[in-house]
Formats: sequence, structure tokens, C-alpha cells
Amino acid sequence: MNEQDRTSADFSFTISATDGNARRGAISTRRGTIRTPAYMPVGTAGTVKAMYMDQVRDLGADVILGNTYHLMLRPGAERVNRLGGLHEFARWPHPILTDSGGFQVMSLAQLRKMSESGVTFKSHIDGAKFELTPERSVEIQGLLDSDIQMQLDECIALPADVSEIRRAMELSLRWAERSKTAFLTQSDHSARALFGIVQGGDNAALRLESAAALRALDLKGYSIGGLAVGEPQEVMLEMLDVTCPALPEEKPRYLMGVGTPDDLLKSIARGVDMFDCVMPTRAGRHGTAYTRHGKINLRNARHAEDHRPLDEESSCPAAREYSRAYLHHLVRANEALGGMLLTWNNLSYYQDLMQGARDAIEATAYGDYMARTTQMWERGDIPAL
Repeated sequence: MNEQDRTSADFSFTISATDGNARRGAISTRRGTIRTPAYMPVGTAGTVKAMYMDQVRDLGADVILGNTYHLMLRPGAERVNRLGGLHEFARWPHPILTDSGGFQVMSLAQLRKMSESGVTFKSHIDGAKFELTPERSVEIQGLLDSDIQMQLDECIALPADVSEIRRAMELSLRWAERSKTAFLTQSDHSARALFGIVQGGDNAALRLESAAALRALDLKGYSIGGLAVGEPQEVMLEMLDVTCPALPEEKPRYLMGVGTPDDLLKSIARGVDMFDCVMPTRAGRHGTAYTRHGKINLRNARHAEDHRPLDEESSCPAAREYSRAYLHHLVRANEALGGMLLTWNNLSYYQDLMQGARDAIEATAYGDYMARTTQMWERGDIPAL
């Protein structure tokens, strides 16, 4: 039985190799193993947009992300539960991580109102009123039957006043305690994991305070939230330099909602194990391809008669077997196939990026791998016609 297919009755994390602060490891769940560093394709509403689940798996994804906010609104967590849970509903029998819904409430919901109890809001779909508390968020994630669940937190945009950052951070800590209490009522909680979310904005002292309090809760994993919300990359990296060493070495670390290939590579170098981001799927639907040569905008007229594929060395048929001219045509004609092929390519690139990182850490060559990959991207090393 290989590393990818092992299963365990209980959630666990092991580190098999390190190179500086970069770690290669494996998260064992009852539904399979997640190889780390890992990029998790975003399956917001029970689907990775423009992809079949079999394709997502074949690209090398061990885990996908589902979203509490969207699934509670439509089709509803109780309905998904009656239909066998999210794995069966979406035909993904492998691990699923669900976020708490807190970020989407803050960014999408209408007329939201915060309180110590939770947040009340109106759906962005039909204006229906909902309340999301730490307990209800964990209950929904249990109904969805996800393998990794998130505490409810309050994520605020940056820049923000330090007093507002502290208020949101302290509220998130109180919600973390309530989320843990609710999580432990799930009968099979030993086979699942609840992750806490470190908040604190761009303030190093608040990040350390948040990390210490969450560490005392002895959770199975720790997320780093509230970044990539308006701050420059260097600020994000400074916060990771502060936060990662303050988290337990033996627990997985998940940087939420990040990001570009450069973000991922530099975050892995600082000890992050897991990522999610809508960027590769969203970019694909809007005509942009991610390749080892950098980003390629297929809307650009320069591709109209370019017979070359996106990347003749890629393992992905979308990158290897379709010409840039054809992809350009599909994008300009607003054909659905264009978004499908570019999403397929982009997710393949992200999974290859993670496999390359894992191999480089194993070979204690991660610094070279990161420098070489980043340099190619910055150079935009696309051979001329």
C-alpha cells in the first residue's frame, strides 16, 4: 500500500523530511492520506468549477475544500447529510476540508451583524436570514461529514486599526474554545480534526498571542488566517516568520486563501504544509494559464496563430495537446471548453508545483527548487515564436 492510499481510523500527521523550515509529511485520515506540502483545489459548493472529480484526483489532489457558507445556503447541510454526506454527494471519496464560512459571511453576506454569540446575516442569493455561531458552523461541517473542520473566526481586511485587529482576534479565540467544545460532541471526532485559526492581522505581537492561546487548546492542526486580504506579500511573509515557529512542530499548518505560485513556494520555505486558493480555477475561467514559463493570457491576440501548446513537457493533456491558437479562439468566443481546459491546466500546474516541492525537500534541495521556479516565473521564460 503506497503513501497516497494509506488509511487510518484516527487523524494524525507525520513529518518524513525537512530542508531548513520546509517540511515534507503526510496527514493520515480515515479516507486516505494527504501528502504535504499540499495544495487543495477549492470545491466551494460541492464542485471544483469546470472539472470532473475524477480529473481532479488524477492530477494528484489528495484533498479538496468545501465551504460551509455556500453549502448551508444551497442545497443545505441537512439535505447533504440525508443524501449521504458531501463525499457521496459530490463523488469524492477522499479527504475533504471544510472552512467555517466566516470569511464568506464577512465578504459576501448582506446586512451582517456581529455579536458575541455569532453573526447574523442575509443570504447574498435570496436575502433569507441566517445565524452562524461557532456551534452551528461545527454542526454544519459535521453534517457535511468533512474530515478536517475549521473553527468559526472573524477575518477582517487589512489595513486596520490595531484595536480592531485585537477585538477580532480575541473574539476568534473565544469562538475557538466554543468550536472545540462543539467538535468534541461529534461521536467520531477522533477520526476527524478541528483546526484553530491564528488571527492578529499584520501585528506580530497579536499573532503570537493568538498562536499561544490556540496552542493551549491542543487542537489537531492550526490555520493561519487573515492574510492575503490586502497586505503586501512581504507583510504576509513577515507574519509567517513570526507565526510558524510559535505553532506546534508536530501539527499541520494551513495558510488559508493563499495564493500565487510564488506565495506558496515562499510559504513552504517558512514551514507551511497546506494551502487553498481559488486563483487557478478562477484564472482558468477568465482565460489565463499558469505554466512553468509563467502566466499566459490567452485573450491576447499574439496567440491567434500560435500552433504551440501551453507546455509540451506537461503531464496534462490540456497543456500538451491543444494549441495556443485553439485556446485563444475558445476564450475569445466564450466557449465553455476554454475555461475547462485552462482550469485543467492550472490545477495540473499547482499539483506539479507541490510534487516538485515535496521531492526537493526530500532531496534537501528546496532552496534551489524555489529559486529556479521563481526565477523562471519572474523572467516569463516563454520561448519566442
